[in-house]
Amino acid sequence: MPHSYNKIWIHAIWATKARIPLVHQNIEQNVYQFISNQLREQGCPVRIINGMPDHIHCLFLLNPQKSIAEVIKQIKGSSSHFINQNNLIPEKFAWQTGYAAYSVSESGIEKVFQYIKCQKMHHRKKSFQEEYDAFIKLYGLNEH
Repeated sequence: MPHSYNKIWIHAIWATKARIPLVHQNIEQNVYQFISNQLREQGCPVRIINGMPDHIHCLFLLNPQKSIAEVIKQIKGSSSHFINQNNLIPEKFAWQTGYAAYSVSESGIEKVFQYIKCQKMHHRKKSFQEEYDAFIKLYGLNEH
């Protein structure tokens, strides 16, 4: 085959350091827009970004020239810097070290999109820890 084709959707999730709720409604759109722009600059078209004050969900296409770890590291670093440099919150902002990233099949995109879109409603019923535990179980991952 003379050409290479890639279409790898990623659902990425990461939390604020110590899961402190710092991404409040008054700054979340600025933060999400910044992250969206950063992803696009890395060649990762974004479908949706949403979250809660203590964590974020992103659905994007992975640039085939980059690793997931590389993309997430850059996004987390630049967005922390953006929040701190612009004094969006009074505290020093940081994300937790880790993250979760899952591939999403083309047939599952709409379901994941709706799930991310409805985060605030979803978390009225389920805590971040319950959500996290469910993802770990769903994807057959074990924490060490």
